[in-house]
Amino acid sequence: MNSVTPTPDLEQFAGEYIARLKASCDLYPLAGIKALGEELLDCWKTGRQVFVLGNGGSAGNAIHLCNDWIYGVSKKFGSGIRAHALPAGTSIMTALANDESYEAVFSYQLAVMAKPGDVVVALSGSGNSPNVVKALEYAKTAGLKSYAILGYTGGKALKLADHAIHVPVNDMQLSEDAQLVVGHMIMQWLWHARDTIN
Repeated sequence: MNSVTPTPDLEQFAGEYIARLKASCDLYPLAGIKALGEELLDCWKTGRQVFVLGNGGSAGNAIHLCNDWIYGVSKKFGSGIRAHALPAGTSIMTALANDESYEAVFSYQLAVMAKPGDVVVALSGSGNSPNVVKALEYAKTAGLKSYAILGYTGGKALKLADHAIHVPVNDMQLSEDAQLVVGHMIMQWLWHARDTIN
């Protein structure tokens, strides 16, 4: 007879998750968060574009944060950061994955849309996804500034990104939580700066 592992009590499990989440917040590198926030504020002031990318849950977070940075930072018509979530274009993503390779789905978009001085924000738990790595490699050759919000060891992206916000937790969900928490911190800070934008 196969033994079945009992499902943990959800209240206890949730409490333990919250404890791990609180502990992970102590690992957030505040200097890196400040650097990204100030870069985004300057992009808002100068009109430079921001390209956000990631896979899976990180792709969903990329779309979420672009919503916050385009609209939530100001809620004023015509005022916001020129942010693009590269995973959002299903037709583009599937065409590139089919015709080129899944590894190329972000770098090909950057090669068409990004200009020198624009900003790439990579979201990745492991930092080793081939399409994220390729996008960061392209950013270096194209004069783009790059940031990465990473978990685990940071992977290859830790050294490739110009600025890494590395939260060293060996947990994909806590890594993805960090992406949103950092993005939301910056969004609220940018909201306070909205009156400095012409």
